[in-house]
Amino acid sequence: MTTLSRILVLSILSLILSLTSCSTNDEEATIPEPSTIKNAADLNAYLQELVQTSTMPGMAISIVKDDNIVYQESFGYANIQNQVAYTNETINSIASISKTFVGAAVAKAIEQGYFTMETDINDILPIHVINPKQPEGVIKIKHLVTHTSGLLDNPEVYLAHNYHILPGEDITTAGAGLLMNELGIEQRQSYSLEEFLANYFLEDGDLYSLDNFADTPPGSTWNYSNLATGLSGYIVETATEQSFDDYVRQNILQPLQMNASTYDISEINTDEMATRYINEDTPLPVYANDSYPEGSMYTTNEDMGKYLLDMVKGTKGESTTLFSKDTYELLFDPQLAAGTVPQDFAENHGLFWYFQDGKVLHGGNSFGISTHLEIGQNGNYGFILMTNMDASLSSNTKNYSAVKEKVTKAISELLETTD
Repeated sequence: MTTLSRILVLSILSLILSLTSCSTNDEEATIPEPSTIKNAADLNAYLQELVQTSTMPGMAISIVKDDNIVYQESFGYANIQNQVAYTNETINSIASISKTFVGAAVAKAIEQGYFTMETDINDILPIHVINPKQPEGVIKIKHLVTHTSGLLDNPEVYLAHNYHILPGEDITTAGAGLLMNELGIEQRQSYSLEEFLANYFLEDGDLYSLDNFADTPPGSTWNYSNLATGLSGYIVETATEQSFDDYVRQNILQPLQMNASTYDISEINTDEMATRYINEDTPLPVYANDSYPEGSMYTTNEDMGKYLLDMVKGTKGESTTLFSKDTYELLFDPQLAAGTVPQDFAENHGLFWYFQDGKVLHGGNSFGISTHLEIGQNGNYGFILMTNMDASLSSNTKNYSAVKEKVTKAISELLETTD
């Protein structure tokens, strides 16, 4: 589901708040405040205590400072019921942080000459995508990567018809019941990216609706859009004549030696994945989404440390591992006029990366997944937090926010006291 940006999740909360198994613990009241964190041992002790005093099953953290990975540890459980420890090799979905890989893929394709930020998407796509409410409007690459395309997530369609439980998963559990009975998610095989997007954006598609489109012309209004991000991935796929997951593997993952990471869930031993939890007593079955570029990167803490390190260097023009310096600059340059993005979300953004309070960041939330990636805008630090804790239900959102706040504060203390 991705950040689902709370925007979509909150629209369905009325359906699921009655779920009696949801956690109602107040994490703010139970999680201790970090204090006197002067070294990695202090941070280890605090984070271990945090896991024990919160409802978070497990988490992984990598920290970069001064162009080095200075901390990389995991805590708690990848699977509570089987007492499987969360490790740096545990495979975890990163939800909407996946969008930063879409940004990287778009940047790479631009560098390779396949298109530009000004390219009309219909000059590339084999399907013709227009906004029926603005039929003369030209949707460009720059609109997709800045959430200003006017292509919207229709919540009724996005959840029930994009997400699906993988065949072979047990659907008799409470977690499966939540996804199926409350949200309408089915157990089925995945559709191809092209098939799903055509069904959604083309007038003869089964999922087509005027609600899939904004009233405003391209470039004029900001609306967080998972499916426009999925379409960005499909454009890369079409232009390069490679599947999107293969293109990312060849141009992003392999150069960074992220050998345990993939968009292709069929490559993963799901027994090695962190189980996703609604709460500690409600594990979820393994699910996927058809619009996979926007939210289905599977990776490990060890691999994300490599990605984080390169992005930190890239923000200050000190890496050429993935792109030229000019292309890193494109990735992280503000793309929108001031005030375009709602102030409570961000100040501006680059190619899917957001800028807020002197930070470059992206978060991710899906059912049973909560993640956060943050980089100092001057490139002096960065960290990634990955958890198998839910933040999509309102009773869990507050809990995860409390955990993230305390983790961020603890990391800040470590960064302030280390050379």
